[in-house]
Amino acid sequence: MNDPLASRIRPFELSQVVGQKHLLAPGKPLYNMIENNNIPNLIFYGPSGVGKTTVASIIAKKTQKSLRRLNGTNASTKDIKDIVSQLDTFEAPNGILLYLDEIQYFNKRQQQSLLEYIENGKITLIASTTENPYFYIYSAILSRSTVFEFKPVDWQDIIPAVERGFKALEEENGVKIKTEQGVLEKIAKSCGGDVRKALNSVENCFFAAENKNGEKFVSVETASQLTQKSAVKYDREGDEHYDIISAYQKSMRGSDPNAALHYLARLLEAGDLPSACRRLAVCACEDVGLAYPQIIPIVKAAIDTALMVGMPEARIPLADAVVLVASAPKSNSAYNGINEAMEDVRKGSYGPIPRALQNKHCDGDDALVKGQFYNYPHDFKNHWIDKQYLPDKIKNKQYYIPSENKNEQAFKAYWNKIKEKND
Repeated sequence: MNDPLASRIRPFELSQVVGQKHLLAPGKPLYNMIENNNIPNLIFYGPSGVGKTTVASIIAKKTQKSLRRLNGTNASTKDIKDIVSQLDTFEAPNGILLYLDEIQYFNKRQQQSLLEYIENGKITLIASTTENPYFYIYSAILSRSTVFEFKPVDWQDIIPAVERGFKALEEENGVKIKTEQGVLEKIAKSCGGDVRKALNSVENCFFAAENKNGEKFVSVETASQLTQKSAVKYDREGDEHYDIISAYQKSMRGSDPNAALHYLARLLEAGDLPSACRRLAVCACEDVGLAYPQIIPIVKAAIDTALMVGMPEARIPLADAVVLVASAPKSNSAYNGINEAMEDVRKGSYGPIPRALQNKHCDGDDALVKGQFYNYPHDFKNHWIDKQYLPDKIKNKQYYIPSENKNEQAFKAYWNKIKEKND
């Protein structure tokens, strides 16, 4: 009874696993591999509590190999050597199935130490990770493994697991549990697709339940109090953080205010006000830019207000600004221009600054032509004179190309007229 409920009722057959139908439905590749007992090296990638460890345990039971478990958060190179020392002994006559949880915490050297053995088949590796394996797992391990992505479980699919959890608690404690209508749905919807979290909530509800006539009664109010905010799956150091802020900015860039508000809500509910403000400011400059340049001080004012008042009121000025950015016309002409200019600078693709632009007021004896020859544009008609400002090496470079929006086209038409251009 010391183990969490999720561990005590862990499925032992594929048919009992909730969700992951894209992997475990009959006929799917992973299902066929397991049923045929033909297990290659595998990497399970996905958020916590969605069945990675459960499926690995089911695989371990079906194979004739000796099962060994390690966790990347606390395992060492010595632990790997201890497992390797058991190969070709009576302890592992058919080889070893190594289940390595949280492999992303293994450094490159630790991962490399497994290569020889997973390549010759003496060790079959099943590794799980909550992080993107293509960023965190050594490429040589990846090339010898098959990656399967596990996804958050739909709340409808979690309800059977919640029911099974309450039934298990009834049997373990010899007491009848009655749940108010809506409790199962509340728990399933509030776990953010994490079955383990849902079962933790089931157990908490059981211990917090009111005793009525020899029964345990779980109300919707109790379930609500014990599951609040549990749907927010968010780790500021993990993939979920970057996925949400990426979706947030891309939704504003894509002019979808509904999606932008959704991702803003997820950031705020997770308590990440700084990321919500920072990405909003970036989007106003990068994606709206010169199509509506007045938006930049407007967004700045909204962010300042949000930071001044704090949550929960901060959501209001931020929502105003997010809808404005998502709904505004878009231009990335200045963004593209500065990126290209910086790339030239990094490559050294430039030359000396034209003499007329230098901050010099006298010439040395080595100067063949003396004088700065700078013309002050405001002294000329229309405040402009045709002069070269770029270095000679890149004098014809065009970094800024106006977008087809009203503001930039108006500026373009004005300067074409002043500069007597006909393009």
